[in-house]
Amino acid sequence: MPADFTTLHNYYERHVVALVMDMAHMYPLLEEDHHPDVACVALNRLPPRYIRHQVDLAFHMTTQERKDSEKLLRETVAFAFEFVQARYAMRARR
Repeated sequence: MPADFTTLHNYYERHVVALVMDMAHMYPLLEEDHHPDVACVALNRLPPRYIRHQVDLAFHMTTQERKDSEKLLRETVAFAFEFVQARYAMRARR
């Protein structure tokens, strides 16, 4: 029987998507269609953390590592919003 690879995913994906949705109101110049671009920019700036189950990595993190991870996520998503917003503003000028 072949191994089941369907459970593999990047630990940060769900967190980034949730943060993008939570922070979107802070960036009214971007439309909903831009939000996946924001998520892609953020995910590409974060270190890859592939897991099979959400609990896999979270279970092995210390409280400080969890806090550091949350801070990194927020900073990275904020950067991604600013980056995408700037790109679309530059395109609008043309």
